[in-house]
Amino acid sequence: MNLSEYHKKLYEYLVTKMNDIAPNLTSLIGEVVGARLISHAGSLSNLAKCPASTLQILGAEKALFRALKTRGNTPKYGLIFHSSFIGRASARNKGRMARYLANKCSIASRIDCYSELNASIFGEKLREQVEERLDFYDKGVAPRKNLDVMKAAIESITNAVSEDGDGNGKNDVSAKKSKKKKSEDEAEGEAMDVDKPAAGEDEPQTEKKKKKKKKKKHKLEETQDEEMTTGAANEEVKQDETPKKKKKKKKNHEASEDVVPKTATEGKKKRKKSKTDDNDM
Repeated sequence: MNLSEYHKKLYEYLVTKMNDIAPNLTSLIGEVVGARLISHAGSLSNLAKCPASTLQILGAEKALFRALKTRGNTPKYGLIFHSSFIGRASARNKGRMARYLANKCSIASRIDCYSELNASIFGEKLREQVEERLDFYDKGVAPRKNLDVMKAAIESITNAVSEDGDGNGKNDVSAKKSKKKKSEDEAEGEAMDVDKPAAGEDEPQTEKKKKKKKKKKHKLEETQDEEMTTGAANEEVKQDETPKKKKKKKKNHEASEDVVPKTATEGKKKRKKSKTDDNDM
């Protein structure tokens, strides 16, 4: 009797904890199997980081490594096998069902880990999808698409949030307005308490700011003037350089012209000398 009472208490504790931590996973696969998956992964965040393929084999690592060593068939399911969906599937479709269920479990765990809303609507919709997949394998009934199911879940969540917000929103708005009024009244009271010398102290600060602005303007004008002068000087230098280059080119051309006729006259003189020498001989 004590053991059965202890078992009941443990189960109630597990149900409450799982509904707080992972409501979508519990509504999809159950409290016990969901808690086993989370404990085997280490935490809900680790389970959310796992891809669907590893989530499918969680708990069957020994069989996996044995199959890899012997090059046999890898296992199709681990802890997910304890779910009622795989028990209801036929022997031929158990592997396919395990893969599909692992996919939906990974989606549910990620929603539980990263969403701020503590609602189990997504888990219920995913459970409906798994039921439709079972009917598809047995009877051939076409299931709904994942996009349509997720849209329906989001619409139901927005409707629920809007209904809750209408009741609590009015109280929140009134509280915010009262806080704003209080803060405005306090600000006006502080402005009235400020003395005249304090206002006089602010005047020299404004004068200092004006002086700083004037200095900045003078600096900008000086830099602009320097840039203009440097630009004009560079242009003058370029203009001076171009005629010099032209003069140099002219000089080189004249020198080459002078060199050519000299060589021709020297050749003629040599020829004349050679003829006179022949005549003497």
